[in-house]
Amino acid sequence: MPSQASKNLETFENPNQDIDYTIRIDIPEFTCLCPKTGQPDFATIKLEYVPESACIELKSLKMYIWSYRNEGAFHEAVTNQMLQDFVKASSPRFMRVTGVFNVRGGIYTTVVAEHRDANWTPTPKVELP
Repeated sequence: MPSQASKNLETFENPNQDIDYTIRIDIPEFTCLCPKTGQPDFATIKLEYVPESACIELKSLKMYIWSYRNEGAFHEAVTNQMLQDFVKASSPRFMRVTGVFNVRGGIYTTVVAEHRDANWTPTPKVELP
């Protein structure tokens, strides 16, 4: 295989550091293993962030997500671990990771984890008529 899974997240310089803008990434093919049964868990991971000086490079993000395929992880743990890893790699102004896990045993689970830089004040939301 030419590509290998990796926890190494790469970044590139934010081309618009002087303004707040939001990057939204949907990852519909996340898989990991249930740590209790070993059965596969499937989810859509939603990443939203306001970058500071760095943006997450998408191919490395793909390889990072792929690295969970054979790992056992509780939904809550894996969502929060992703947030920690993404924040460590990119130091964003704001970041939200949402794990929307497929049904298992009749139960859907959604986990939302957030980070906000202590020095960042969000731009007020504009409500249009």
